[in-house]
Amino acid sequence: MKIVVCIKQVPDTADIKWTENNTMIREGVESILNPFDEYGVETAIRLKESIGSDVTITVMTMGPPQAKDALKKSLAMGCDDALLVSDKKFAAADTWATAKTVSQAIKDHVKDYDLIICGQYAIDGDTGQTGPSVADSLDIPQVTYVKEIVEYKKENNSLVVKKAVEDGMQTVEMQLPGLLCMLKCDYSPRMPNIKGVMKANRAQIPTVGLADLNLEVDQVGLKGSPTFVAKSYRQPPRTQGEVIDQGDTKANVNLLIEKLRDKKVLVS
Repeated sequence: MKIVVCIKQVPDTADIKWTENNTMIREGVESILNPFDEYGVETAIRLKESIGSDVTITVMTMGPPQAKDALKKSLAMGCDDALLVSDKKFAAADTWATAKTVSQAIKDHVKDYDLIICGQYAIDGDTGQTGPSVADSLDIPQVTYVKEIVEYKKENNSLVVKKAVEDGMQTVEMQLPGLLCMLKCDYSPRMPNIKGVMKANRAQIPTVGLADLNLEVDQVGLKGSPTFVAKSYRQPPRTQGEVIDQGDTKANVNLLIEKLRDKKVLVS
């Protein structure tokens, strides 16, 4: 079995700072492996351990050269090899162009994959679109909001997974090749050991650019993006609420209506 794990290096949202104009300051902000992608890496390694031999895990990301740090962490955790998809022409890609580039890199440089695992969404974007768009581009089945892989059925090359739904959990069987989008699991991602860190530090990670993909320049990056971010902004801080207690329900309701009218929330 050949597994591909798509990851993203993201700014640590706990350390994000903003300008007076509500634009994000990225300089000097620590970058981390997207937490949901880290669960994807852990899930892939657990599947490999349960199946045994003849399983390889390729971790890949699209990003600037420094995104190799996230790839090396994944290698240190237990992935077998890595691929960096990086080119200045890929800059400012939206989820559509990102998915097109990533899926083409999988077609051209991984090939013959059985399973693709992504995080459900990235904490710096929160769209949840890239993974499903990769599956659509590759014309393979997908399961989103996955909590765990229950079983690999070798006889018909399928996976049984549990996914979160509005009213609980659902068990789904997916034919391979296919794609999973992982939520936070009930198990924690493993910490790399010394042997894994040494392996990751020695690894030669190849870089794939536009010239290495069967794509044109107007299909990637900003040129290939039908959408763009006009600006980023932060929500205003919440203020302390007001408790209305006039002694009886009718008085409370009348006062609430009066206050809503004063704030023009209620107009009738």
